Amino acid sequence: MANHKGSEGTVKVGSNAVAEIRSFSLEENADTLEDTSMGDSARTYLSSLTSWSGTVDVFWDETDATGQGALTIGAEVTLNLYPEGDSAADTYYTGSAIVTSRSVSSSFDGMVEASIGVQGNGALTETTV
Repeated sequence: MANHKGSEGTVKVGSNAVAEIRSFSLEENADTLEDTSMGDSARTYLSSLTSWSGTVDVFWDETDATGQGALTIGAEVTLNLYPEGDSAADTYYTGSAIVTSRSVSSSFDGMVEASIGVQGNGALTETTV
């Protein structure tokens, strides 16, 4: 079984790497439909529609026009999330996403940071480099 350090990961908008990534998260969900009928002794369900969403946390970099700069509110982008890096045979996730939120925070004793939220628009694909 392989283990990976979080520092190996990267995020790309299309083929452009996002600069100054601190972390990212990905959540996948599947809806269920109840199909229990009279006479059944336990509830039963069928799998239905799937969805996904995520966040990308970065040190804010206003010069990163094709990475952070492409992740503006309402933008629809191809998002590629690489948990173990982007070398040959590494697994990654890709899909169309709509940028739904962005917050920028700053403190006198810290770095300027941004958190970008995305909602998947269609299926998320797991593949390898």
